[in-house]
Amino acid sequence: MAGHSKWANIQHRKGRQDKIRAKLFSKMAKEITVAAKMGDPDPDKNPRLRLAVKEAKSSSVPKDVIQRAIDKASGGDTENYDEIRYEGYGPGGVAVIVEAMTDNRNRTASTVRSTFSKNGGNLGETGSVGFMFDRKGQVVYPASAGDADTVFEAAIEAGAEDVESDEESHVIWCADTDLSAVSNALEESLGESDSTKLVWRPTTTTELDLEGMQSLMKLLDALEDDDDIQSVTANFEASDEVMAQLGE
Repeated sequence: MAGHSKWANIQHRKGRQDKIRAKLFSKMAKEITVAAKMGDPDPDKNPRLRLAVKEAKSSSVPKDVIQRAIDKASGGDTENYDEIRYEGYGPGGVAVIVEAMTDNRNRTASTVRSTFSKNGGNLGETGSVGFMFDRKGQVVYPASAGDADTVFEAAIEAGAEDVESDEESHVIWCADTDLSAVSNALEESLGESDSTKLVWRPTTTTELDLEGMQSLMKLLDALEDDDDIQSVTANFEASDEVMAQLGE
C-alpha cells in the first residue's frame, strides 16, 4: 500500500504541475492577445506585446502558442477583456493586489470577493492597499549571468535603479516606464533574462508565522486558480525556518 500511496502522490503532484503549467500558458496567451489587440501586432512596434512575448518565452511557452495568440488578436475574433485591479487584506493583515482580465466584470468581482471571504480575507476598495506597493519593472537573471559587480554595472548602465543579488539570481529593478528600454539594453550585455515583467513591489511587509503562511497560501492559490486572474501579489514576510516548514 505504501508503494501505491507514493505513486498516487507523485501522480497527483505531476497532475497539479501540468495543470499549473497549462494555466500559466493560458494566462500568458491572454496577455499577448490583449497587448496585440490594443496596439500593433508586431512586437518590435508594440512595447507591451514585446514584453509579453519575452516573458512567455522565458516561461517556455511554445512559439506556436505565442503566434496563435497574436494571430487571434489580428483576426478580430477575440473577446473584449477589461483589465481590473482588486485590493484587499488576507490572513494576518497581509495586503493583497489582484490583477484580472475579464469579459464579465460582475462574475469576476463576485468570485474574487467570495474567494477572499472564504479564505480569511477581506476585499477592499481600490486604493485600500495600493499605497503599500510601488509599480516597478523587474528583470531577473540567473547567478551565472555574472558576479554581483558585473551585473550591477550593466544594470546601472542600462538605466536600472537597483539590483539585488544572491547565490541563485540577480533581480534588477527599474521604473515601470523604463522596463522595455532597460531589458533590451541588458539583453545586449548579459544575454536573455529568466524573467522580464511589471510587478507590484511592496514598500512595507507583514511578517507571518507558519499558521499565517499556510492560511495565506490557501487564499493566494485559490485566487491564482481562477482563469480571470492574471497575477496576485502580497506583502508578506516569513523567516527561512517558516518557509522551510511550509515546503515540507
